[in-house]
Amino acid sequence: MKPKFVKISDWIIDKIRSGELLPGDKVPSENELIQTFGVSNTTARKSLQQIESKGYAQRIKGKGTFVLNKTEDHHLLRVLGSIDATRRGFDEGLKVEGFQPKTVVLEKTILDHGISTEISGKHYIMEGPVLKVHQLRYADDLLLKDETKYISIRLCPRINMLSTDLSYFKVYEDKYNHKISDIKQNLSTIILPSDDSTNYFEAPEALPVFILDSVVMCQPGDVLELEKSLYRGDKYKFAIIAHPEYNEIVHSGTKKV
Repeated sequence: MKPKFVKISDWIIDKIRSGELLPGDKVPSENELIQTFGVSNTTARKSLQQIESKGYAQRIKGKGTFVLNKTEDHHLLRVLGSIDATRRGFDEGLKVEGFQPKTVVLEKTILDHGISTEISGKHYIMEGPVLKVHQLRYADDLLLKDETKYISIRLCPRINMLSTDLSYFKVYEDKYNHKISDIKQNLSTIILPSDDSTNYFEAPEALPVFILDSVVMCQPGDVLELEKSLYRGDKYKFAIIAHPEYNEIVHSGTKKV
């Protein structure tokens, strides 16, 4: 007969294998396992250690235990349009899946006159002043994302004084007490020539690139953030997952590193 901690770890691993728990998702904590199964602290802890020892998850001190990816070519799932995934942030998403993130800031400046964009046929306007942050996002020294964000200084005073090495989404919620109400996104593609002056990916040949335009809204309908990011087309795949019960479309993607 299997020990209790093995049964619990098998239960969690089954959720990972079935896709109920995805790469980057947080697995149940010790306290949650204690409450669910009525076991001791020791049994709950050994269950999580068993999952980690088998390579299904990784514990991040002070944050919890997160699902790693077990596919042979190490595809990493990304959920776009999800508030939870956005809250976790790019760097944290990489860390919990075993990668070392790095960010290179190319530009950090204030635009006095604001900016606008069009997403899904609707025009979104952010009045100035606006913080513009252009940065390159790496995983294990491989550039995956060329990211440009525009953030409302009117809604987030002095946010330009903060480090760019953070999850802005958490700052919006925790420091400025904004309630995020919606995320809208457009996905398109281009072929980026190797000699293009805007190409930072350093690929020897023309590179297929995904362009993701997004807007983050906060109550009562204000534009909090605009983003235009380029993703390496040879490292990412995107899918659309519908959740009819919530009447929303969530975009998800995988990247190959």
